[in-house]
Amino acid sequence: MRAFTFLVNPASGGGAAPDAVVPVARLLREAGATVDVTYSPGPKAMGALVDVAIARGDVVVSVGGDGMLSSLAGSVSVAGGTLAVLPAGRGNDFARMLGLPEDPAAQARLLLEGAVRRVDLISWTLPGGAPRLVAGSVYSGVDARASEIVDGAHWLPKKAQYPYAALRSLATYQPGRFRVSVDGVEHEYSAATVVVANSAYYGKGMKIAPAAVLDDGLLDIVVIEAASKLELMRSLPTVYDGAHVTRPEVTVLTGRRVELRGRGRTPIPVGGDGEPLGALPGLDGPPAVAEVRPGALAVIA
Repeated sequence: MRAFTFLVNPASGGGAAPDAVVPVARLLREAGATVDVTYSPGPKAMGALVDVAIARGDVVVSVGGDGMLSSLAGSVSVAGGTLAVLPAGRGNDFARMLGLPEDPAAQARLLLEGAVRRVDLISWTLPGGAPRLVAGSVYSGVDARASEIVDGAHWLPKKAQYPYAALRSLATYQPGRFRVSVDGVEHEYSAATVVVANSAYYGKGMKIAPAAVLDDGLLDIVVIEAASKLELMRSLPTVYDGAHVTRPEVTVLTGRRVELRGRGRTPIPVGGDGEPLGALPGLDGPPAVAEVRPGALAVIA
């Protein structure tokens, strides 16, 4: 019988996370499992809790959004534990990629009986900084700006937040100059965004990297080159089914190590799994580096 430590971000999903825990924890306890539930104000406060949970042999359950999950994934990976996911955020894109159920009974059954599989993670490092492990994707440019807008769009219904942020960011974007090196082969683009993806999904169901696989030891790099604002807005619906990759302004590359630099009118923002990750270094300095960590995370799915 598995034991579980639920680590909950109570702010996730506009406060939906605490309610998501109750029926699943009850079903697990009725089945005889040991369940501990701990609340935190955010993902950065969780490292010590992860270490304690793994030391006693618990499965760590992330209850919240993609940012919470990504932060825990790194900690669980480093500590050698097993992660499970109870999606309760606005996007839940990594849970979507894993094919996780939404019904509490099915979620409890998966936690008790589901197989443990190993998936890749992305190691992201800015010059002079420490590596950050990311589960889904790292993105730079207009989509990082959209992520910033989402964080300030709580006044909108949840279903409208991501479409609103995408359209607003496209309406105000300025293309940047990106230098992208994939496994030592350098490319240069005038682009709206560059995405380094482990998972196919981001932005609440946008299939930005449709060929991405979580356990293939590869990263998918999606470059959307500069186009008119109107053209980008018109093409936005195609991102939801992955059809955008057939458009002439979209380039898809694959590799294990990606070096990124960029220059824009202002510093080009970077995000990862819904969390801000700073800005890209300029074209003339040392690059930011994304590397795949094959099989780095054990997860119940």
